[in-house]
Amino acid sequence: MNKIIENRVSDKDEPLDIKQIVSRLLYNWYWILLSVIICVILAVLYARYKTPSYKIAARVLVNDEKKGSGLMAGSDILGDLGGLLGAKSTVDNEAEILRTRYLMEQVVKDMGLNITNYRRGRVKNTELYKSPVVLKIVSAEDTIKETNVDIEFLKNDQLAVSSKKLDTVVHLDKPFKLLHVGTVLISRNPAVKELYTKYRVNVTSVDSKVADLMEDLAVEVRNKLITIVDLSLNHPIPKKGEDILNKLIENYVQGNVKDKNEIADSTVKFIQNRLSFIGKELGDLEGNIQGFKQKNNLADMTEQSKLLVQTTGQYVSDLSKTETQISILKSLQEYLKDGTKNKRVLPSSLVPADLVFSSAVEKFNALTLERARRLIGVTEANPAIVLIDKEIANARADIEANLVTTLDAFTITRNRLSNQMKKAETQVRGVPEIERNYLNLARQQQIKQELYLFLMQKSEETAISKTSNISNSRTIDPPKSEVKPFNPKKGMIYIVGVFMGLLIPISTIYLKDILNDKIHTKADISKLTAVPVIGEISHNEEDSNLVVANSSRSAVSEQFRALRTNLSFYMKTKEEKVILITSSMAGEGKSFAAINLGNVLALSNKKVLLMELDLRKPGLSAKLGISNHEGFTNYIIDAGLTAKDVVKPLSIHRNLSIVSSGPVPPNPAEMLLDDRTKELIDDLKQQFDYIIIDAPPIGIVADAQLIAVHADVCLYLVRQNYTAKQQINIIEELSRSEKMKNIGIVVNDIDGHGYGYGYGYGYGYGYGSYDDSESKNKKWFKKLFKS
Repeated sequence: MNKIIENRVSDKDEPLDIKQIVSRLLYNWYWILLSVIICVILAVLYARYKTPSYKIAARVLVNDEKKGSGLMAGSDILGDLGGLLGAKSTVDNEAEILRTRYLMEQVVKDMGLNITNYRRGRVKNTELYKSPVVLKIVSAEDTIKETNVDIEFLKNDQLAVSSKKLDTVVHLDKPFKLLHVGTVLISRNPAVKELYTKYRVNVTSVDSKVADLMEDLAVEVRNKLITIVDLSLNHPIPKKGEDILNKLIENYVQGNVKDKNEIADSTVKFIQNRLSFIGKELGDLEGNIQGFKQKNNLADMTEQSKLLVQTTGQYVSDLSKTETQISILKSLQEYLKDGTKNKRVLPSSLVPADLVFSSAVEKFNALTLERARRLIGVTEANPAIVLIDKEIANARADIEANLVTTLDAFTITRNRLSNQMKKAETQVRGVPEIERNYLNLARQQQIKQELYLFLMQKSEETAISKTSNISNSRTIDPPKSEVKPFNPKKGMIYIVGVFMGLLIPISTIYLKDILNDKIHTKADISKLTAVPVIGEISHNEEDSNLVVANSSRSAVSEQFRALRTNLSFYMKTKEEKVILITSSMAGEGKSFAAINLGNVLALSNKKVLLMELDLRKPGLSAKLGISNHEGFTNYIIDAGLTAKDVVKPLSIHRNLSIVSSGPVPPNPAEMLLDDRTKELIDDLKQQFDYIIIDAPPIGIVADAQLIAVHADVCLYLVRQNYTAKQQINIIEELSRSEKMKNIGIVVNDIDGHGYGYGYGYGYGYGYGSYDDSESKNKKWFKKLFKS
């Protein structure tokens, strides 16, 4: 017995029984098939009516001077024409510009994308790009909330308009008030001839539409070695999506050219102001020279003064260039100090050929232009504008610091050249004072002329560059939609439909098994106890409590015969005659099992006695239809009664008798403990081959344990879908504590498929389930398809 218990306990650690799971699923195949059919139908309908989404792609080439230009890319020592018009762009910067919300906002406003037109259908509404109905907002409210307007054409240019809190009839081209939108009017689009009866117009705010389009827009630089930006947009209407992407690129290009023109205009204006000032100074100086010559009657320079001019010519040229740079730098200092010009771009063409300084000016101009763009939609108190103002102030400080350093360097150069000039002049002491004065005037004239010519040259260069301004990017692959929509993916939807069709019933079955606290399969018992199952009794379709007859070959009859055979392994000697039948609670079929087990034992030509010892709620005598006025309690109370006085023969079989319980006593436990109980059982054992005791449920009262001392075998009844799993612990505890000997489990009321004599035992041998829903499900399933 100990070895059997050890083997049973080891079974608890066995892996998952795949065969049992497959059997469970095959048992419910019709539910699984029905679920798959329903889910596939739903998947087909979803794929049919789901609004498709197309991917529109475009590619833009950016002229990035920092890539592919060699080691000197980005440096401009002499100031080329590209540097005249502002900061050099990089492909990453341009990609970020294309992602800006401001750019998409301009597209939404230009194309009126916050108003979407639909043709109403029975199942879904279809979006229209070119609609015969046009809704225009005459005057909008401060905050537009999303509103759906249903429009139906009536006679005489009348329209039935309905929306939230509005249901009226309006005329074409007549303004009316629309809640949460403002004053609107509906007109007819003559360019679209096809006209349906019902339409729906969705009106939302620009910000909301911009947010939706930004989610569908993707801008990326896939390869860092090239300067190509890839753009893609998801949209349900291919043509509309292409136009949106085209408009986005167009606005981007226009904004780029506008920035360059703004910098060029600022540069030209600055140069013109300086030319006016230098021209006036140069005219005054030339007038002074003319007056000096007339006053001193100078027609020509002497040979000595000519020699002096020749020897000092190079110094004069270098000094004039230096003076020019100093003048420009001082002008820039004054320009920066002017508070009214702090938010304007700097003329970049006049900056010295210094990489650090050029970079600072480019950064300042870029920030200034970005600030101007953002101020279109927000105020100066906006946190983004405040942050840009701080960055502009930092950039201006860097420029001013660099100007001071550069100005100091040019001042040193000028002083050095002046000293060299003075040394050269001292070498010619013989030059008359008049000619020396003339020489000073000539030198000043030359410096002013150099500065004037430099400014004139830069002015012409800037003017020429502005006329040839082009964007730093171009479209190399125009927006084009894919032929097939990428969403919905019908194949994947069908696969998901099949998967969900399998998952739902399987999960339901699995959860039902997990949540079910009743005994369902034989494995439920074997997992909870090591006590063996020695009998399985199928569901009794008949109303009679007696299913075992002389010639009966039903499945239940054969199962009781099998139980009789299994009992022979427990009761090996002739002295072992008493069989105790108990259970966890009432209603598990103790009386039914006792009657039929007694009958099947009587059929084997054995004398069998049924003892009704459930003194609290007797039911055995009632099921057999006999009187219960005299029985066990009478025998215990009346010492004059003998065993023969309480034994009653049964008409079921000549070898079958019964001792009924008698009147219900007030103290059942004490009566079972009476010494006459043992005397009665010992006396009856001399008269009968088998004594079957119908005991009370052991899970409720302790009466069965009091009777167990007289029993040789204990049959513990468990009813499928009735007995709780936790009640099996009672059997395990009784077995381990040896409060009852030779315990065996009998499973009652099994209603499984494939169970019948000659076809295999679904529960005991075929690992079938105890699910009693199959017959009901099959009947329902057949009715469903017949209807």
